[in-house]
Amino acid sequence: QVQLVESGGGSVQAGGSLRLSCEHPGYNNRRTCMGWFRQAPGKEREGVAVIDRDGRFSFGDFVKGRFTISQENAKNTLFLQMNNLKPEDTAMYYCAAGDPLVCIAKTSPARFDVWGQGTQVTVTS
Repeated sequence: QVQLVESGGGSVQAGGSLRLSCEHPGYNNRRTCMGWFRQAPGKEREGVAVIDRDGRFSFGDFVKGRFTISQENAKNTLFLQMNNLKPEDTAMYYCAAGDPLVCIAKTSPARFDVWGQGTQVTVTS
């Protein structure tokens, strides 16, 4: 049973923007940490952005101010706004929820126990 449902991926040119959405059944209250991960072909899954119950967030070093993470709790939705996209941002993007000891983007994906099926982001040069 799919717990998290991502949407908003697509193909854009470098410099463009995308807004990813993750609909969830209240995991912002059921888990201490929610966030976005990505995985490109042949690479390990890496943290993009995470947010804890107190609204504190953390980004991967590669983000460099280009992305924002937010949530609309009334609609049980987590967002990832991505601006100034680069070809190296091309990957499958996953929404996740979990109870890691520390909620930061460098937290291992293994610490998250609930995952969506992913949405593909392709950035062309």
